[in-house]
Amino acid sequence: MVSLLMIGIAAWGKWFGLVSSFQVVGGVIGVGIFLFFVALVGLIGAMKHHQVLLFFYMIILFMVFVVQFSVSCACLALNKEQQDHLLEVGWNNSQITQMDVEKSLNCCGFSTFNNNQTCSALCFQNNSCPTCASKIQEHAGEVLRFVGGIGLFFSFTEILGVWLTYRYRNQKDPRANPSAFL
Repeated sequence: MVSLLMIGIAAWGKWFGLVSSFQVVGGVIGVGIFLFFVALVGLIGAMKHHQVLLFFYMIILFMVFVVQFSVSCACLALNKEQQDHLLEVGWNNSQITQMDVEKSLNCCGFSTFNNNQTCSALCFQNNSCPTCASKIQEHAGEVLRFVGGIGLFFSFTEILGVWLTYRYRNQKDPRANPSAFL
């Protein structure tokens, strides 16, 4: 369910021009496809009571838990200076992203702006543009806390899935021979 939601939202964002970076959309769709196949392995393993598939599902789900838990904790642990540094590094890496942000937020430059530079914001014609750092930093902390909290919640549901898979994997198959060992 989550995988299909990720694929749909990424495609919708690219279709309506909300996200211009093909790498970001491709990464989100790739993660969604990976999660879909992991869920499919778990579903098939549970339906057929296939211990090997359930074992690999349990291992992969645990690795996803570790990654998601780590990223969620990192999102929650970032302080203001680290957020500013990461935003500035991201700003300096892509010229296309700079133009998209300047146009959508109606601002010019990250922390300083020289009037001799070009800017795609509407306020550039009036020479009264605020810097983009102030507009981005207004919501960066809130978004990181929100994403970290949601990720932390779902990481604990994944560890619950690992535990339930472990319990189900060690049960006897009701369709099997009752005199069989396992």
